[in-house]
Amino acid sequence: MKYLLLAYTPVATWDAENSGIDSEEAMAAFAVYQRFQEELTATGEFVGSEGLGHPAVSTTLRRTPDGVVATDGPFAELKEVLASYAVIDCASQERAVEIAGRIVAILGEPIEIRPIMCADLTG
Repeated sequence: MKYLLLAYTPVATWDAENSGIDSEEAMAAFAVYQRFQEELTATGEFVGSEGLGHPAVSTTLRRTPDGVVATDGPFAELKEVLASYAVIDCASQERAVEIAGRIVAILGEPIEIRPIMCADLTG
């Protein structure tokens, strides 16, 4: 079954990490994460992962009585932002929790796990 792992980070951390100045601690954690990602690739459980753009450059679409309306930028004061995602394909929810737990231990940020519905139809 495929699972979507949503990685959240505090806004202040996000802004600091995306300022173009990478801390040695962040770079070391990312190197450990890359090795873990290689491990998951070798087991066939890693599908893909990407970092996301800053919420200030996001667009949200909503249906209103007047039609679909697009709103630019953040629409609420946030303490944490969705910073990245990964898709894994593993045998069980328990294994997804184990994988996500290792990522949290490596990077220190919370991970939300969501099963991908009809994953068997998406390839």
